[in-house]
Amino acid sequence: MATALRELGGATPDAIAAEVDAYLKANQQKSLLRFLTCGSVDDGKSTLIGRLLYDSKMLFDDQLSALESDSKKVGTQGEALDFALLVDGLAAEREQGITIDVAYRFFTTDKRKFIVADTPGHEQYTRNMVTGASTADLAVILIDARKGVLTQTRRHSYLAHLLGIKKLVLAINKMDLVDFSQARFDSIVADYRAFADQIGIEEFLPIPLSGLAGDNVTESSANAPWYDGPALLEYLENVPVGDTSLRGEPFRMAVQWVNRPNQNFRGYAGTIASGEIRPGDRISIFPSGLSSTVDRIVTFGGDLDKAIVGQSVTLTLIDEVDCSRGDLMVATSAPAEVNDRLGATLVWMAAEAMVPGRAYWLKIGTQTVTASVARVDEVIDVNTMERQPGQPLELNDIGRCEILLDRKVAAQSYADNRHLGGFILIDRATNATVAAGMVDSFPQAADTAAGDHAAGRIIWLTGSTEEKIAVAQKAQQRLGARGRPTFVLDDASLREGLSADLGSAPADENEHKRRAREVARLMSRAGVTVLVALDASHEANELGSDVHVADASDDWADWII
Repeated sequence: MATALRELGGATPDAIAAEVDAYLKANQQKSLLRFLTCGSVDDGKSTLIGRLLYDSKMLFDDQLSALESDSKKVGTQGEALDFALLVDGLAAEREQGITIDVAYRFFTTDKRKFIVADTPGHEQYTRNMVTGASTADLAVILIDARKGVLTQTRRHSYLAHLLGIKKLVLAINKMDLVDFSQARFDSIVADYRAFADQIGIEEFLPIPLSGLAGDNVTESSANAPWYDGPALLEYLENVPVGDTSLRGEPFRMAVQWVNRPNQNFRGYAGTIASGEIRPGDRISIFPSGLSSTVDRIVTFGGDLDKAIVGQSVTLTLIDEVDCSRGDLMVATSAPAEVNDRLGATLVWMAAEAMVPGRAYWLKIGTQTVTASVARVDEVIDVNTMERQPGQPLELNDIGRCEILLDRKVAAQSYADNRHLGGFILIDRATNATVAAGMVDSFPQAADTAAGDHAAGRIIWLTGSTEEKIAVAQKAQQRLGARGRPTFVLDDASLREGLSADLGSAPADENEHKRRAREVARLMSRAGVTVLVALDASHEANELGSDVHVADASDDWADWII
């Protein structure tokens, strides 16, 4: 656009207006590709994006002047342009020469429109990378040709694969610093391929390039005659956009809004997540299961005879049915999965560690429900791909969890549909997003009850006897008011019955505690929250990973909500 306006410098206002209208109309017909750059620190992600913006001539004269001035002032390239400054806008980023936040940039070519997310390379900002990857169709994974495959390269590759990004470009950058060595390029590709096979990445395109010098960025470079593949921009312009497989899937649409402008019209608006729909098709509404027939497909430009995946439409139905925001419309011939338990992979994004059993908001599609993490089955070490025993997740941890919801919702696995299987967890007190999640299974209550881990919550209180009893009773009242079955397991209730045969010897005390623990687990499997207030001493690691230890002298609201 900047180039077009410069070329019309001497034209009349009418000619300029006509040219701008033609440009905007042509832009509307172009497809859109969302992609992100990721990799380790100093691999050249921001510089590569800056070079793409510069070479695609999407910069105005004042931006070029500012780039020249900033390059001399805070740049890292001496007298040359520092293209990273086009993306790194925060003062801290410019001072340190790193990317901290996700930076989104838009540019266009004659063939396609692009939205690119520049994500940070530091491990502590991994959550920002997840944010950028959540909407991307393609990932450009950069590797410094001098350093090869690093830990953060593997971490970002795993996250991109986990988030369902199937198109990957392995951009081996700074090839000019290794004299465009084919041997070095082949070695890095071989190392990465071994890792990719390990985590399930089926294919990727390796490209040797130099973001700073522009080799193989927008045009093929003569410095690498041994490379016969496309330049980066050529590939981005021609790679297929969107998941075409969803077009052949059954119809799915989450209701975003009930359109009721007057008493004669009621429509249900949303974006089609998969499949297609026509007037006369039978649909069902979940979680209620009610059915009806589509009457009209209404859009701003008029009614449609057919709507497909990706289109935002308003559907009217022949019958008057109960349907509201958060419900899922599906083809009657292919019912949706409805459950109040989700097996999911969580990426923890909050500085405060997870609290199993705490209530969070869970937003999936257009639904928002109350949820709690019942248990963490395992934590994944993305550096080694090892599966470690489950424990509460901390910042940047990735774990497989079981999540309990306060009511049944209609969803789909993330592998089948990113729009209906992805969700976020929100802190109810601060409204901050604490985790991003991907649904991978729908466990049944019977499955959990038969397992080795508790489905409900066991909260083992520590502190003085008076404090434990007082806090447990107060918590029981609060949970009971919310409709959650709760039981206080104390010494009196056990000594009068189950432990009546035990004395005060150390062996008897251990047996008393063991019985209490087993009773609590049995009750929790029945869906009861058990508050254990015993005098018996214990070590936290003796209780097991399914038991949450809380100090009664602390603020009990942290573990009760």
